[in-house]
Amino acid sequence: MVARKSGSARIPDRDAKRLLLYVFTGTRGGFTRLQIIRILSDTPMNPNQLAQEMGLDYKAIAHHLNALSKNNLVTKLGEKYGATYHLSNYLEANILALDDVVAKLARQMSRKIVYI
Repeated sequence: MVARKSGSARIPDRDAKRLLLYVFTGTRGGFTRLQIIRILSDTPMNPNQLAQEMGLDYKAIAHHLNALSKNNLVTKLGEKYGATYHLSNYLEANILALDDVVAKLARQMSRKIVYI
């Protein structure tokens, strides 16, 4: 999902994995936040650009960016309306933990739910 930086074969940090599991699988809106991370890994954007890219409301994007920022997963560059967001150094350092979380989220979404 998110491209790995050149070749370190480190074991994912346990605390980072726990935080990422909470942010992306333990809360509502986790899938949207994961999409934001995927988009920001390609190119930094401001909230308005993200809203247009994802087809969501500006306030919803601002809410998710605030949650990601509070958890030190994205960093804001600039002031006010034109501020751009990009992946934080913390997230880039723990990209292996993010890959594990993405795999777990994919497994959860592929489960078949049967109601009787």
